[in-house]
Amino acid sequence: MRGPWFAVAFLAPLLAFYAIYFVYGFAVLGVVSTQRVGLTFQNAVDVGFQNFELVLTDPSFLRSIINTVAFGLFSVFVALTLGFILAMMMASGVRARQWFYAVFLLPSLIPMALFATVFGRMLETRDGAINEGLRAIGLGFLAQDWLGDPTSAYIGVLVLFVFTIGLPIMYYTTDVSQVNGSLIESATLDGASVWQIYRIMLWPLLKSTHITVMLSVLLGIFRAFDIIYFSTGGQPGGRTDITGTYVYKATLGLDRVGFAAAAAIIVLLIALIISIIQIVIRRRIDAHGNQG
Repeated sequence: MRGPWFAVAFLAPLLAFYAIYFVYGFAVLGVVSTQRVGLTFQNAVDVGFQNFELVLTDPSFLRSIINTVAFGLFSVFVALTLGFILAMMMASGVRARQWFYAVFLLPSLIPMALFATVFGRMLETRDGAINEGLRAIGLGFLAQDWLGDPTSAYIGVLVLFVFTIGLPIMYYTTDVSQVNGSLIESATLDGASVWQIYRIMLWPLLKSTHITVMLSVLLGIFRAFDIIYFSTGGQPGGRTDITGTYVYKATLGLDRVGFAAAAAIIVLLIALIISIIQIVIRRRIDAHGNQG
């Protein structure tokens, strides 16, 4: 019988990978966050926690946090409503399901950077598809600078996030296939409508899937750098920035690596808190389900 050392030897390459790319990376991030230093990492000056104080008092950073949370909550709402309904419709074999797959699942199968770039091009003022289409049908007076106005740019980002619910749809589609079909058949024979089956039966049965969807969406918003950067670029004036684009601009645009490292650590702590809250909630739900 193989001893524990066999497992250690088997996992050693993976542990070494994590040690190099994660532990070492986080250690360097922590050291740099206490320094005033640029991209060359030369002539670093130890400033203690000054970078953290500057980040936490920067209105642009606070706006990026608010945007990240707002976009995340909006995405969760869309995933739990539209994503759930579409998944149930696809699982039930509704007509035109291929169209729904193309509209909502295709963006999840292609690089989001490409999808966001195309979306950003559509919103351009001079030759964007939206303004060109309005002019073509005689509504040129409605054409505007979509990315130059804070309200329209913000709404444009929200619309873009609607098309990122492909993963939640796949979660729901996979888990609903494991639901006992006889329950749905019995409810149908008893005269339950489709809406009642969705709301009264399937929604409560998929509560663990709801938690998974919420976590994946909320944590995914912290990795949505490509969506914002290639669509609006955080414009106008940083009004649509999220934490990812804020850190990127602080690093490359302002050459404030220490400042950006402090911002990155704060964002990591926020994401960690969200993960812990999700774990606690999920354990309570599972414990309640087991007792029931």
